[in-house]
Amino acid sequence: MTAYVDINKYKQLVIDDFNSRPNYDEGNQFHLSLANRLIEIAQPQPGQQILDIATGTGLVAIPAAQIVGSSGRVVGVDIAKGMLEQAQRKIETLKLKNVELIEADADHLNFNDSSFDIIFCSSALVYLTDIQNSLQQWHRFLKPGGLVAFSCFAETAHTAAVMFRKKAQTYGILIPNPNEPLGTPQKCQDLLKDIGFQDIKVITEQFGSYLSNVEGAWNGNARSAFGAQVKELPPERLEQLKAEYIAAVEATATDKGIWNDVTTFFVLGSK
Repeated sequence: MTAYVDINKYKQLVIDDFNSRPNYDEGNQFHLSLANRLIEIAQPQPGQQILDIATGTGLVAIPAAQIVGSSGRVVGVDIAKGMLEQAQRKIETLKLKNVELIEADADHLNFNDSSFDIIFCSSALVYLTDIQNSLQQWHRFLKPGGLVAFSCFAETAHTAAVMFRKKAQTYGILIPNPNEPLGTPQKCQDLLKDIGFQDIKVITEQFGSYLSNVEGAWNGNARSAFGAQVKELPPERLEQLKAEYIAAVEATATDKGIWNDVTTFFVLGSK
């Protein structure tokens, strides 16, 4: 079995993946919906200080900045320069003055203790290499009574990705399930409680849909930092794996189509 153990190599894959998406927002209703729902649940208020982890193109940071207003402030951090450049263009178009973007590795942040009222992370916690350590940092960065608000996915979520991992394993490639650390409501509860968060809430919602493009599902998985190991196969083996994967996914089709489950947890915890 092969699996990435080189953290620097993994992080470069993350950077390369997201820097290769110059039009990330186009047709990306999924992540926009997750971001909007997270904001709706967390309910930021005017004047608050906000930190948005893995801000990407600012799907959380920008609407949060509009809510907190000129008396508030939003800091968005991301490891991918290409994502931040897209966010900055939107910020300039909207003439927002209360948003700061920082290119940084979210595994290693350095903010003063008790700096923020809310720390957001929309659907990106899975990319961090030490989730517990990151949440401990966030707990320090929060003001007393402050709120952490993030979204993550069930262990069984992203059916197409689950099938991708299973099929890759038959070719000797072990791809760990990135959703496993927070893959159940109880795991979310337990981890936040151990760190010291209180008033923990886990809201479960379904964001699944029917796949319209199985080839796209292959490309997305094979491009991501979680699945790029398959590109190390010899070309003929890679094409064989791709064909077997597409056939396996298509075999799950019903009269409604190919269902891709995305059971999502929206998690809140107070300091």
